Amino acid sequence: MTPRSPALRLSAALGSVAVLLSLGVVAVASAGSAGPPGAPPPVGTYRLPLGSEADVTRGFEPPPQPWAAGHRGVDLRSSPGADALSPVGGVVTYAGGVGGRGVVTVTDAAGRRSSVEPVVPTVRVGDLVAQGTQLGTVTFGRSHCAPGTCLHWGVRVGGDYVDPLTLLPGAGPVVLLPLDDAAGLGR
Repeated sequence: MTPRSPALRLSAALGSVAVLLSLGVVAVASAGSAGPPGAPPPVGTYRLPLGSEADVTRGFEPPPQPWAAGHRGVDLRSSPGADALSPVGGVVTYAGGVGGRGVVTVTDAAGRRSSVEPVVPTVRVGDLVAQGTQLGTVTFGRSHCAPGTCLHWGVRVGGDYVDPLTLLPGAGPVVLLPLDDAAGLGR
């Protein structure tokens, strides 16, 4: 066997970690999703990052250009101390401060990055989390939801932000179906 350089050994180790991590993300993303017994649940099923119904105080407003102003997520009314939950199974890829606010990011098996703020993180980078796992507690303070408290939830796909609410079950375009002609209402 030929001795390898330290850089080559590091590269091989990182490749092994990436493979194991991606397998873990798929397993965690699949855990907890509804589906027929024995069938793998859909990867990347989302839920609200709070334990209650959504009270959207500000919706998604994509910027006209990537560098322009906009609102790259949704604000959900909350209260200090509320649990911020993982909207999807995945791996914690960030847990720390950004601009004076605590932020936690979970990356799902499809590579989508879901972030919540302002929170005091209860997880660490590298933790595998199932959907609904507590990521942190909502804090009051440097938030753009003043005078109240909210949890900001943003999702990035590649370099673009998407409306997180479109990832929830039942979201999507409204489809009108034809009336049943047997009832005599379709004519």
